[in-house]
Amino acid sequence: MNENSRYAGAQLAILHESDCQKILQDVVAKRTPAIMSYLSRDKWHVAKVLLTALSQDRLSAEGVGWMKRPRPINIQAGQPVGISFKHGYGKFVFDTTVAALEPSPDPSSGGTIILAAPDRVGVIQRRSYFRVSVPESLKVNVVFWHRGSKDAMRLSALAEAQHYFQGRLVDISAGGAQVKVPLQADNGKLQAEDFRKGQFIGLRFTPMPYETPLMFSAQIRNILPAADGESFYLGLQIVGLEASPEGRDVLSRLVDVVERYHQINQSSVKQPANGGHPPLADHSVGTQAPNLVTVNS
Repeated sequence: MNENSRYAGAQLAILHESDCQKILQDVVAKRTPAIMSYLSRDKWHVAKVLLTALSQDRLSAEGVGWMKRPRPINIQAGQPVGISFKHGYGKFVFDTTVAALEPSPDPSSGGTIILAAPDRVGVIQRRSYFRVSVPESLKVNVVFWHRGSKDAMRLSALAEAQHYFQGRLVDISAGGAQVKVPLQADNGKLQAEDFRKGQFIGLRFTPMPYETPLMFSAQIRNILPAADGESFYLGLQIVGLEASPEGRDVLSRLVDVVERYHQINQSSVKQPANGGHPPLADHSVGTQAPNLVTVNS
C-alpha cells in the first residue's frame, strides 16, 4: 500500500515514527519550505524556514530571506515551536522544541535552529485547505479581538470593556477564513482602518448550532471593502495550531467542519429545487475538493 492510499480516507492522521523519518528525510533532500510558528511574550510569530539536515534526534532549520531581517524575534533554546509543510498528498504538522541555536555557513539564513526531531507527525489531506463557503442555511457569527494578554482566558473581561468585535463567517478552511464585518458595530462606529495587514487577532465561533465554540488565533492577510458599502472583509490565516497537542485538537475539529460544510453545500446543490440559485459544479466524486481558492499558508 503506498502513502497516498494509506491515508486516502483519513481526515487527520498521525504517522508512525518510521514514517516520520521517511517523510522528513524526503523534505530535507528536496529542500521543501516550511512554516515555523511559535508563541513568545503572548504574541504569535511566523517564519519561513528550510529543513536542512536530519539525524536520529535532531532536525536543523535555516531561515529563508532572513538577511533583510534579524532571526525570528525571541527565539531561544527550549522554545516550543510548530512546523508545517506541504508535501505530496497532504500538509504535515508537528510540534517540537528548539534544542540549540548555531551559526550557519549561509550568512543569509541568519543562523541555524536545531530542533528536537519529532516522533509524531500529523498529516491532513490537501482538500481540507480549500476554502468552503458557510452553507446558506447557517448564520455563523464570529467574535474576535486584538491579540492581548491571555486572550482566550479573558474573553469575558474584554467583552465588558467592549474591546471585541463581531462579524459573520463567510468561508473557512483548515488554514484560513474570511469574515464579513459591519462598519456600524454595537459598540460604536468601526472602520477598516482599525485593523491592518499582518496583525494578529483572536477569534471564536460556533460552527454548528449547540456545538462547543472553536477558538484560535489568526493573522490578517487582507482587508477588502464589501460591495454594499456598509461592511468589509477580513481575510485571515490561522496560526499556531500545529504548535501544541491542544492546537491540533482544534485543527482536527476545523478539518471536520470544512468537510461537513462541504457536504451540506453539495447536498443542497443536488436537490431539484434550489431556491432559484444557479446550479453549482458537483465535486463530490474523487477528492471532493470544494471549487474554491486554496489557502496560502
